Amino acid sequence: MKRSLCFWLLAGIFQIGVAQTFYPIWNNNMPNTKGLAVKDSIANERVYQVGTPGVYVFEPSKAENKKTAVLIIPGGGYARLAYQISGWQLAKWFNTFGVTAFVLNHRMPQSPDVIVSYQAPLEDAQRAMRYIRFHAADYGIDKVGVMGCSAGGHLSACLSTFSEDWGTGGDALDKESFRPDFTILISPVISMREMAHKGSRDNLLGRDPSPELLHQFSCDKRVTNQTPPAFIVHATDDRSVSSLNSILYYTALKRVDIKKTTLHVFPEGGHSIALRNNPGTTNQWPILAEEWLEGVISD
Repeated sequence: MKRSLCFWLLAGIFQIGVAQTFYPIWNNNMPNTKGLAVKDSIANERVYQVGTPGVYVFEPSKAENKKTAVLIIPGGGYARLAYQISGWQLAKWFNTFGVTAFVLNHRMPQSPDVIVSYQAPLEDAQRAMRYIRFHAADYGIDKVGVMGCSAGGHLSACLSTFSEDWGTGGDALDKESFRPDFTILISPVISMREMAHKGSRDNLLGRDPSPELLHQFSCDKRVTNQTPPAFIVHATDDRSVSSLNSILYYTALKRVDIKKTTLHVFPEGGHSIALRNNPGTTNQWPILAEEWLEGVISD
């Protein structure tokens, strides 16, 4: 894939200027564990197994800090985390307009240490939101949102719609809210029913999930008037995750009149909508997202 010289120069500056500091989110109080020693497994810019859930922190300059943070959840079908293309690159982009970014490393449902498979990713996501809010003063943060791509979009939508509290650790962080202030979804998995991405559903819920689980993890069915506003991007020609997923979520938000919610379905882009070098009008989404976020921040 060709990239402009300007892009690569900026990328080099970011790599030098931004320290990828990692912070574990549990302190010997991680729930849903068998107590096994699980090692992180990373290859080809993908994380395949997470032994220590946590967040990588990317901070903007103090002079440009907009007192806003975003928890970024990479995609990967609940089998891996594409932490570079749908994690670190996005974090560096957020820094360019003053937003602090936290990239989540969450446990996989199929981890040998996990007891209840489908709870582990959301436990870590809820805990990460609480971690960010608990340390908000340290980072100069007032608002915290969530962003996710593909299956990371599904976990982001779960974080935005679930009332079940699975991310407790029996410590001071428990008093913080895990509900984000805004949601940004790129090619998200939303439904676990007819429109489901089979790989994500199988990895998260198993090959024969109950009707109750299918309903519980279909985020369009969980939307209420307390759900945060969303910026949603999808491509009509996405053959992996149907754009009907995004339409379902937007429709659910519209029905309960969630202000500032917006949906952009572009004709091209497939399931590879990235930060740059997208086909045609799909290249507009980062500009639209930044402008939308400015409006959310100003409220």
